[in-house]
Amino acid sequence: MKCVKTEEAIGHVLCHDITEIIPGVRKGVAFKKGHIVTEEDIPVLLSLGKENLYIWEKKEGYLHEDEAAEILRDMCINSGMSAGTPREGKIEIRAESDGLLKIRGDVLKKVNGLGEMMIATRHGNFPVKKGDSIAAMRIIPLVIEKEKMLRAKELCSGKPILEIKPFNLKKAGIVVTGSEVAKGRIEDAFGPVVEKKLAEYGIETIGRRIVTDDGDIIVKAMESFLEDGADMIICTGGMSVDPDDKTPGAIKKFGADIVSYGSPVLPGAMLVTAYYRDGEREIPVLGLPGCVMYSKRTVFDLVLPRVAAGDKIDAESLASYGEGGLCLNCKICRFPDCGFGK
Repeated sequence: MKCVKTEEAIGHVLCHDITEIIPGVRKGVAFKKGHIVTEEDIPVLLSLGKENLYIWEKKEGYLHEDEAAEILRDMCINSGMSAGTPREGKIEIRAESDGLLKIRGDVLKKVNGLGEMMIATRHGNFPVKKGDSIAAMRIIPLVIEKEKMLRAKELCSGKPILEIKPFNLKKAGIVVTGSEVAKGRIEDAFGPVVEKKLAEYGIETIGRRIVTDDGDIIVKAMESFLEDGADMIICTGGMSVDPDDKTPGAIKKFGADIVSYGSPVLPGAMLVTAYYRDGEREIPVLGLPGCVMYSKRTVFDLVLPRVAAGDKIDAESLASYGEGGLCLNCKICRFPDCGFGK
């Protein structure tokens, strides 16, 4: 910090707020701490009685907070995003398209671990809409060593920390299992729930086939959706370990590669996650447990946006849902603004 004549402060950084008082009108900050003094500022500062200013000297090898924030911004921003200009040393990034937010969490942690800088984001693996705030960043001091910012940049290896994956799945087929439904004893309440959730991500339900608890019949229904060009196949019901529940076995017999039978999420422990290879296409196949039909939020709400964006789900990522995987069944559901799935 250094005290200089106001006329000599051009290009330097203010160390303190400068208040403007207009009697009977207002009292407020005319220049904020961190402001870079310009030639146009000099007459205004002098009119406020500031003959001298306390400034950070602009030194070689150091960056102002606005310059450093722009580096952090460039480390994060990707296509489908926009960023504002620095404001009080902070820059905010917003989504410019709907999609699934992906975050390189390991890199984010390393950057924040360097000290004197921070990047805060919303949770990854959740959907975002155009206009949503997804991240903000700044440095902590007014100035920072340029070399330290270059170290932070190197951690990214030229790849942005953030990504928005568009929802690219368009068609889904639903196989509703259950002899009681197929024989008309009860009405299908499962299919409409699934169709509504699919529609939230722009996925059209091209058909809903109601079948008995017969493995071969379930397989044939799934195969028919392949012929119809489905991007995803969903089986509902028959997911428990009871002997007469045949859906998990049918998914395997269909030829899908089972990623996991089960998930560390409640509601939704009996989820089947699988993928079927059809030439160049890899088609997700989900076996949904009965809780999806009656619970407000389940494991389906966690995996569906990822599947809709073509984000491959493996056993490790499923296992990570254990922490935060317990839905508290709040009287007023605020999902996704809660801890479920995080």
